[in-house]
This record gives sequence, structure tokens and C-alpha cells, in this order.
Amino acid sequence: MECNVGKTERRIRVGVGLLFLGIASFTILPEWGLIIGLVLGAIGVVTGLVGHCPLWNVFGINTSDHTHAEHH
Repeated sequence: MECNVGKTERRIRVGVGLLFLGIASFTILPEWGLIIGLVLGAIGVVTGLVGHCPLWNVFGINTSDHTHAEHH
């Protein structure tokens, strides 16, 4: 799995993911809102920590600082 998420984006993903998890955990939401908040939060935290986003592969996006062109 190649890293395709840059440092700044990783920090933002983890922060926003934790925010979603906190909102879902500490507020009164309908069941569907709780599920959405937990899923979005978990996705943000995991992709931020791992540094890989499968959706970015689909769209050909790479915000990582490491590119193959640098390894000549």
C-alpha cells in the first residue's frame, strides 16, 4: 500500500475524524446520525494514521510528499 496522503492532510483527517467521533459519542443524535458520525470519524482517523486513502486511488489523487519521480 503506497502512501497517497500528505502530512498536512493526514493531520487534518485525524483531527476531523476525532471531531466526528466526539460529536457522535457525546451528543444526542438519532441512530442514523450516530452511525454516520462513527463511520466518518473512523475512516478519517484510520486513513490519517495509515496514510493511504483507497478513494484517492480511484480518482488518481496523491497528496503525499513522496513521489516516484524523486527516486531517480
